[in-house]
Amino acid sequence: MGERQNAHLILTGFMGTGKTTVGRLLAQRLGRPFVDMDALIEAREGRTIATIFAEEGEGYFRRLEAALCRELAAQEGLVIATGGGALVDPQNLAVMQASGLVVCLDGEPAALWERLAGVADRPLLAGPDGRARLEALLVARREAYARIPHHVETTGRTPEEVAEAVLDLWNRVRAGRPPRDPAVPSPRSPANPGASAPPLQAVETLIVRAPGGEYPIQIGPGLLAGVGRWLVERGFAGRSAIVTNETVGPLYADRLTEGFHAPLDPPARCVLPDGEEYKTLEQVVGLYRAFVAAGLDRRSPVVALGGGVVGDTAGFAAATYLRGVPFVQCPTTLLAMVDAGVGGKVGVDLPEGKNLVGAFKMPLLVVADTETLRTLPPVELRAGLSEVVKHGLLADPGLLEVLEALPGVEALREPEEAARLVARAVAVKIAVVEEDPYEGGRRAILNLGHTFAHAFEQLSGYRLRHGEAVAMGLVCAARLSVRLGLAEATLVSRVRALLRRLGLPTEPPSYDPEAVWEAMGRDKKRREGKRRFVLLRGVGEPVIVADPPRSEVLGAV
Repeated sequence: MGERQNAHLILTGFMGTGKTTVGRLLAQRLGRPFVDMDALIEAREGRTIATIFAEEGEGYFRRLEAALCRELAAQEGLVIATGGGALVDPQNLAVMQASGLVVCLDGEPAALWERLAGVADRPLLAGPDGRARLEALLVARREAYARIPHHVETTGRTPEEVAEAVLDLWNRVRAGRPPRDPAVPSPRSPANPGASAPPLQAVETLIVRAPGGEYPIQIGPGLLAGVGRWLVERGFAGRSAIVTNETVGPLYADRLTEGFHAPLDPPARCVLPDGEEYKTLEQVVGLYRAFVAAGLDRRSPVVALGGGVVGDTAGFAAATYLRGVPFVQCPTTLLAMVDAGVGGKVGVDLPEGKNLVGAFKMPLLVVADTETLRTLPPVELRAGLSEVVKHGLLADPGLLEVLEALPGVEALREPEEAARLVARAVAVKIAVVEEDPYEGGRRAILNLGHTFAHAFEQLSGYRLRHGEAVAMGLVCAARLSVRLGLAEATLVSRVRALLRRLGLPTEPPSYDPEAVWEAMGRDKKRREGKRRFVLLRGVGEPVIVADPPRSEVLGAV
């Protein structure tokens, strides 16, 4: 269920399950507007879906669906019927789950074919082999539908009976009670064998398509103990290592180690000091020596357990030890869950600047166990929210609305609600890194506010938290956007007001302007000697500006 009081009720599932008919009945019962996504797309395009497929291709249609998911998620109080394939995309599913309750309508193949046979406007079933196509498509989408926790069976039921079952489920979920309808099986129950849970039974599962393959991001409570089992199921055996720090290790290393059973040996534990000032090459050398002492080989996984410093340092060691060993990320801070733990960028700092030595190391798996947020100090929760604000500013206005309605950072200690917020923020980053995995172009927009932030961190001797520096940097970036005539002045006031509401600083310390300018000149994002800034024309409209006038930059600070 979404963060908002007036959350959507969203119906999805395979074609022929009656999403539109049932959705209209539910909208009538609840007194809510009804949106049929397919019908809305057809109306806006002025042509049928079959014609869109024929003239533009399926990829074009899926992009329309994704944009509409984001648009509807920013609204409230709707009953929505999605297209059958709309929420197969993990990012679309995460966006919609963050805005309301998603219910998947199921049906037996024979019953679905009986309903769909002879229907002309079904491009995916066109041709004489339509029945075989239907069954193949059901199999292909089974895992995607299984990610949805709530299901209602439609076979042998009238639309009115299905609507009643969905309404009962809606009321019970909102009241925090389990469903009573025997036709609403748990995704892990024997009554629903085709909808097995993801390997770690996460609340949210997102997939990142990376060069050379893809990897899952599991987000939810109680996941750490399943990491070892996940590795065993994928054929890993023998030696491994957990890299953590002196703060997180005593809290969660034992829980993570629980899942490491034969043929995996008990993992070696490598403990780093806690703090950004220890994200150094010296610590990486120490990890190399620990890996050698533990007997790690090319097939020995390295698991990072901690915040961004642990993930970056352990990831760089994993990328370079024996020219690369398998790597798993288990971020334990909000900041790392929504940013550093996703996308494969790893590295360490030099005295001259942040992240000047690094690599791209795609993980096998990312596990964000939101139970770990329970022990995170409020100041660290707030610091993590700065990156969530950044993602909202870049691509998800509805995410900003969720944050503006957040009752306080303590709400993030409720693991399932935190999982939904994390998933929505992560979905923004995934969309960018999939398009540009090695930061050759568009991925640079993820550095919104960071040219300022990295300079502030460096001048503080890395005593300033990264999330706090990013918050200050976001205000400076908004201010520079206005000074350069890119954005309206209201952008600054909205960004500043939201950050203050979340308890984040909005103005940097009184650093010497010359020192700030020099620190920016050492930032790794500069190109051909030019300082590069990610700015905004407005929410959802990032733009990269190279070498803006020095006076305007320092005026923004």
